[in-house]
Amino acid sequence: MASATGIPEIHPATIEARDDEPLLGRPGDVTQKPDERIYRNLFTGECESVVTVLLTESPLTSDLGTASVAQAGIWILAALVWQGILSQPLILFTPHPLLGVSALLLQVQAALILQPTATPEQKRAGTRIHYILQLLSVTLFVSAFVIIEVNKGSHPHFVSPHGILGLTTYIAIVLQALVGIIQYFLPVTVLGSIDAGKRIYKYHRWSGYVLLLLEMATVVAATQTTFNVNVIHISLWGVLFAAFLILAGVGARIKKHKMGL
Repeated sequence: MASATGIPEIHPATIEARDDEPLLGRPGDVTQKPDERIYRNLFTGECESVVTVLLTESPLTSDLGTASVAQAGIWILAALVWQGILSQPLILFTPHPLLGVSALLLQVQAALILQPTATPEQKRAGTRIHYILQLLSVTLFVSAFVIIEVNKGSHPHFVSPHGILGLTTYIAIVLQALVGIIQYFLPVTVLGSIDAGKRIYKYHRWSGYVLLLLEMATVVAATQTTFNVNVIHISLWGVLFAAFLILAGVGARIKKHKMGL
């Protein structure tokens, strides 16, 4: 109901009920609408504003929502890495971080495109796009691993926190990809039935989010390597800020029921 000033009147109870609402909305709030194009999953989400609550009678579903927070984070991270690496002379090591952060960028897109899907048609389309993006991502990750191994040569391998986390992350990435392929494309052949494949969906989702945390830790650890501290100078705080945005944006869209909770 509008007041004499033309501004809709909001009942005090409505505002009080929203005082403790998180700025990014409750986890899993965002769901792809039946008539919504799937590419919008890369940007949309519940991101409600106090100003909007005061000026309208219904909450805002912003076109620039939680996914945009994650997008900001991953593009900031990519920019930091690409700028830091390309500001130095090109050497054999150069493609390793460039390929790694590009793979991570694709991986975030793969998660964002699939998270809000709801109908069977949306889930099929989202899963296919998710699979293609993840396939490209894994290819880049493996290439980054091969390059750093060749670059290391006879020097000690996997001795720094970044090296140890990196190896653990690469193994986890390959295992995650294999489980995803088996559960969706080969459930009958490998697991015995389609239902058996569906039963491990929630574990695949859990491990995917844990893997994202591991990847962020690996990138943060990279800023503390001798080569970065002495030569590249990629900012620790810049990477931490980007990682926070990525985890906040992706985490806010987690649907508990899809995780078996």
